[in-house]
Amino acid sequence: MRINPSKMKYVLRARRKRRIRGKIFGTQERPRLSVFRSSKHVVLQLINDEAGRTLISVSSMPWKKGRAVKTELALSAGRSLAEKARASGVRRVVFDRGGYAYHGRVRAAAQGAREGGLEF
Repeated sequence: MRINPSKMKYVLRARRKRRIRGKIFGTQERPRLSVFRSSKHVVLQLINDEAGRTLISVSSMPWKKGRAVKTELALSAGRSLAEKARASGVRRVVFDRGGYAYHGRVRAAAQGAREGGLEF
């Protein structure tokens, strides 16, 4: 099968994502912290894969004021997710970078979650 070169970036990310998901599994006690990175924002979710449910979801959209730095938005989203997780009794998570490199906004979101008190 021939893949359009303009779509190759997305195909390669989907392959990485599938490979990572084969090794990572979230439970009620230790849910999966999933990261989605769009061009402007970051969306973080705590997912229980046993039940197939999203426990907590946080986006960086509410903090967008003027020309904010995207990594700072991701850091605050990670802190907010950790705060909500601790309130619901979750302390430990499994980190799922979603096929993205552990760099920039993905790293900032993880750092914010760690600063907020989550262990992974």
